[in-house]
Order: sequence, then C-alpha cells, then structure tokens
Amino acid sequence: MNSMKKKRLGRGLGSLIGNINEVTAPAADGRVEGLVEIDIDRIQRGKYQPRQNFDQQSLQELADSIASQGIVQPVVLRPEGNHYELVAGERRWRAAQLAQLHEVPVLIRQFDDIEVLEVAIIENIQRADLDPIEEAAGYRQLMYKFGHTQEKVAEALGKSRSHIANLLRLLNLPEAVQHMVSDGRLSAGHARTLITAPDPEALAKLIISKGLSVRQAEKLAKQAQNPMGTRKRPSGAFEVDKDADTKALEGDLSAATGMKIRIDHKPGQEAGRLSINYETLEQLDALCALLSTTSIKT
Repeated sequence: MNSMKKKRLGRGLGSLIGNINEVTAPAADGRVEGLVEIDIDRIQRGKYQPRQNFDQQSLQELADSIASQGIVQPVVLRPEGNHYELVAGERRWRAAQLAQLHEVPVLIRQFDDIEVLEVAIIENIQRADLDPIEEAAGYRQLMYKFGHTQEKVAEALGKSRSHIANLLRLLNLPEAVQHMVSDGRLSAGHARTLITAPDPEALAKLIISKGLSVRQAEKLAKQAQNPMGTRKRPSGAFEVDKDADTKALEGDLSAATGMKIRIDHKPGQEAGRLSINYETLEQLDALCALLSTTSIKT
C-alpha cells in the first residue's frame, strides 16, 4: 500500500462519488460513465459490501414505493468486465428486483478497491444500516486488506478510536454470540462484557433470558471468570485479578490482530509474558507477515 492511497482514505462520499447530475458519453469500449440507466441483470453484488442482513419487510416496502414512484436516488457502480459491480445502494437494487424493474438509474465511476470499501462503509454507517458485527467487519477489512491503523480508520470515518477498538473486540466472540448481536437479541454493550468470559455463549443466553442490564451482565461475566476471587494457573500457582489497563490492552491487541492475546504481568515488576493464540494456519501466516513487515520498517 503506497502512501498516496492511504492519504485518500476519508475524503468523504461527495468527493468520492462526485456530481450525480453529470452524464458521460459511452467510451470507446462501449462502457459508460456518469448518470445513466443500466439493465438490472448487468449489475453484480459488491464483493466489499459490509452489510449482510436485509430486513425483508422494509425491503418489500421499498419495492412497493419504487414500483409506484421509481428510484429517486441512483445506485453507484464501477465497471467490472462486461458487467458492473455495485458500490453503493444495494438495498435499492434488491428492492428494484422485487419490483421487477428491468432498468435502474445508476452513477458509474472508476473506483479502486479501497474506494469501493470506503464508500460502502461510509454509506451504511451514515444511514445506520449496519449492525455492530457488520460495522466491525468493515473496519477490519479496511485495516487488514489495505493496511490502515485503528487511528486512521477512526479519523477517516469520523469515529473515535475507542469506538473502533470496542467494535473490533466483538469479532473475538464466538460466532453464535456474534449472531445474537447481529439479530438484535444482544446489544454491543452486553456483548463486550463477554469477551474475556470462559463461556460467552452460555452467558449470552442467560443474559437474554433474564433480561439483564449491561451492568448486571458485566457482574455476571466477572463472577463466571473468577468465581473464587482468584484464578488458578495450569502450573498450580494463583493469579490475582488483572487491572483494567491490562485487560484493555489485551482487548486492543486482540482486536488489532484478530487473535486471542493474553498478557501476564506481575504487579510491581517490569517483565511479563504475552501469549498469542491462533485458530488457523492462515492466522499464523498473517501474524508472521505482520511481524516481518514491522521488522523491515524498523
């Protein structure tokens, strides 16, 4: 990733998409740019779309509106071979198919991959269309695919670094718990209390069944993690509760790497131990590549 591409992150939808009233004539290869109408069958779903869940009832309501009034705001595409890849407006595109439209108004622009992902994330976040897990997955894509730090993503998208870090931590939860967050049964605040819990899925079900508040969930998670007030190490020694700063650092490092990270630091001493747990060989390869890149830069 060169510095020019990194600097472009965060230009905003206006500068990325441009003037929607601009119409450009067909190019020599037959493709067009600008505001035109395209056969709906030539549009393919965007591969960087962070949003995965679409409410069918609201989608049908939008389809009924489109059938009656048409599409007011065009969808945004980029050329992809003989077809066009959807950059923004997937909900309108899906509703147009339900309304059985043959053509839809589109704005065609030449985007690179990082611009496609940025537009998709910004559009969904600005419209509050992403659930917390989808939003976190979008941030992780920006970081891992394009080499951006949490600080850079936060600055570009107008979010605080703590907001980015807290959402990324949710991706360390079991998939079953992530689904509970995505479908709204569990809030992001509740889910964050379970990140270091020994059995997040069981606790999540208990929180939902009892209708616990976030504070109650946090107390429950602490009790499950440390029922006797101390934790026993495999070696037989006991360890006191970690302080909040150490836990926060563990969460930050886990979110940044996508792997479970544990810090064992004895109070009053400089030395300690950092453990990284990977679940797949692909994660191990990614970690090795990250460490190699860091060593080269330093």
